[in-house]
Amino acid sequence: MRVLIIEDDQRLARLVARVLGEVHYQVDVAHDGDTGLDLALRGSYDVAIVDWMLPGRDGPAICRAVRMARLPMALLLLTARGQIEDKIAGLDSGADDYLVKPFAFEELLARVRALSRRFMPPGAEAQELRAGAIVLDLRGHTARRGARTLDLTPTEWNLLEYLMRNQGQTLTRQQILDYVWSYEHDVQPQMVDVYISYLRRKLNESGERDPIVTVRGVGYRLEAPDV
Repeated sequence: MRVLIIEDDQRLARLVARVLGEVHYQVDVAHDGDTGLDLALRGSYDVAIVDWMLPGRDGPAICRAVRMARLPMALLLLTARGQIEDKIAGLDSGADDYLVKPFAFEELLARVRALSRRFMPPGAEAQELRAGAIVLDLRGHTARRGARTLDLTPTEWNLLEYLMRNQGQTLTRQQILDYVWSYEHDVQPQMVDVYISYLRRKLNESGERDPIVTVRGVGYRLEAPDV
């Protein structure tokens, strides 16, 4: 899936691009409204994440231009404006969804996934992730290992999803932190270790082999278990 980010806060744009790239989306970035609209009108994106306040053309103007061009592109509007009248104005401009800053990356990713399901044809995106007998049903939002259902919290779900999307790759604690927790939150890298422990307990509670490998001094890697 191809995603366009139009955001003048370059640090935030880099973080969002990195998070989306780590779940294997193809990402392009623009830092002003005119450049962003020019890229959007090329018609090759599935989702555009558009900031409201931009140099040049603002977010609602970009949304209106995309809708006038009748492009089959989902539009997610980002803004610090949280009043109901601002949300209405943003949606009336043609945005499909609206997210108020600061936001958690897990919520951003969930909204992008929801938008992609609405705009992409059935079967265009994987319906589940598998690592051996571990299965994440992305549509039903259920998890299991073999016949056993895994009762995961939202944070544990996002942690397992990230590990499974990058199966066989070593992920640093910082990468996991950036994906699972909000960029604004004061969360320490040690929190990753805590939630890895929680996740291991649920994955292996029936005595199965632990699929999560600790890479000392670096982070963690998920390897497909035998059972």
